[in-house]
Amino acid sequence: MYYLPSFQEMIKKASIYSHPLVHRLMDLKAKKENREADDDRKVVAEIMRRCFVPTLVTAISWEGFHFVGHEIRITEAMDCYGAIVWPSALVLCYFLETNVKQYNMVDKNVIEIGAGTGLVSIVASLLGAHVTATDLPELLGNLQYNISQNTKMKCKHLPQVKELSWGVALDKNFPKASSNFDYILAADVVYAHPFLEELLITFDHLCKETTVILWVMKFRLEKENKFVDRFKELFNLEEISSFPSLNIKLYKAMKKNWRSA
Repeated sequence: MYYLPSFQEMIKKASIYSHPLVHRLMDLKAKKENREADDDRKVVAEIMRRCFVPTLVTAISWEGFHFVGHEIRITEAMDCYGAIVWPSALVLCYFLETNVKQYNMVDKNVIEIGAGTGLVSIVASLLGAHVTATDLPELLGNLQYNISQNTKMKCKHLPQVKELSWGVALDKNFPKASSNFDYILAADVVYAHPFLEELLITFDHLCKETTVILWVMKFRLEKENKFVDRFKELFNLEEISSFPSLNIKLYKAMKKNWRSA
């Protein structure tokens, strides 16, 4: 049966919303939302200003970025998702550069999964980390080229490029006894692909109890939300930053300590 509110109930409800305190709370909420939206726009604009397009046409096309006081030139492959610089990578680079005190990369062992063009790995290397940049075999040529071009004679530690197919031969290629990573970096590794379970297995395999995951994700489909729920079964997940205009969130995660649970 459909319920129709009585006249008295409608008056009561209307009087609640007309109360000065309610109006004040609603105004405060609106101001907070406007302030957060304005902050988001400012930070995103600052991040996007780090990109530049070369003024001269060269034989090899490239895209330019300014991070850590360096001009970084990235060669992209437009025929492959993994060889394009996506906004999530820019967000992670900006975060690493502007949070060096809290997340000090100097002499840390860092691995990037799904490194793609290598921009995040390059920035981590320029910040002083021991970096291992990983991706699928078909992307390693372009990845190695970008990293070599942008880190040679500029970094404290020469970064490595290594094949990593999620969930495949992990014990052989990344044995737990010798794989001691302080940080795992990941930008836009979750999207509509059929290897989300393998990705989760890879995160779990590479993590020690003290390993910190810095993961930037763009939300597109329901699959992303489901993966976050699945991820939280194994890891303590903390949202560090949100960029609503880009539909991107930046997370910090650490492996759950089952022994103390």
